[in-house]
Amino acid sequence: MSDLVTRGAVLRETETKESDKILTVLTPDHGKISVIAKGARRKGSRYAAACQTLAYSELTLNRRGDWYYLNEGTTLSLFEGLRADFEALALGFYFAELTEAVSSPEIPAPELLSHLLNGLYALDTLKKSRELAKPAFEWRLMCLAGYEPLADGCNLCGEENPADARLDPVQGVLRCAACGGPGGGEALPLRPEAVAALRHIVYGPPGRLYAFTLTGEALNQLSNAAERYVAVQLERSFRTLDYYKSLSNL
Repeated sequence: MSDLVTRGAVLRETETKESDKILTVLTPDHGKISVIAKGARRKGSRYAAACQTLAYSELTLNRRGDWYYLNEGTTLSLFEGLRADFEALALGFYFAELTEAVSSPEIPAPELLSHLLNGLYALDTLKKSRELAKPAFEWRLMCLAGYEPLADGCNLCGEENPADARLDPVQGVLRCAACGGPGGGEALPLRPEAVAALRHIVYGPPGRLYAFTLTGEALNQLSNAAERYVAVQLERSFRTLDYYKSLSNL
């Protein structure tokens, strides 16, 4: 078969055999694909850099059955700033694992890829705080994956600015504390500033995703709610998140 040339970000790398890697790559036109990179671990490999997790590269591939084989790889960005900051790198790995969880094989994913690259750029070049970038990335990714929360008002009474707002992570809706409501989901409190930030993330333009400020308890609430929402909606935990949090605790 003829070669396929595409761009993609490495979400995960797995060592196999003596010198090979199996890469999970997110591409805009073919979605999530599995790529065998023969000799990628060999000293002097011409595409070793392109086979690192978080590397964004132009890839020349050949498909055989269900697998793609890497013929050439030219790196476009290695996000060197992340690799110089252990905690930022760990958060980048979490971004990649979370993106892998919501992407599908062979389904075009230009928005997911763009969101991942913008998140890595925010950490690497814009030097956005990890505490702010993390919930912004999580909430927006969930929207792109089809799990957008309803954050425009109380789900029961319709109040635009719910008093003592609560987020139901099961139903994905805001409610006034007084309204309560069905669903059996735990109530996650959100201060007015946290609600405003959530609306900015969910409904604002992608290019302005990280252009907000939030501190203190409101930021903690937004972040905790994002983590819980991801866990409930995707029904899983993330090894890279646990590792990142262990570093932050240190």
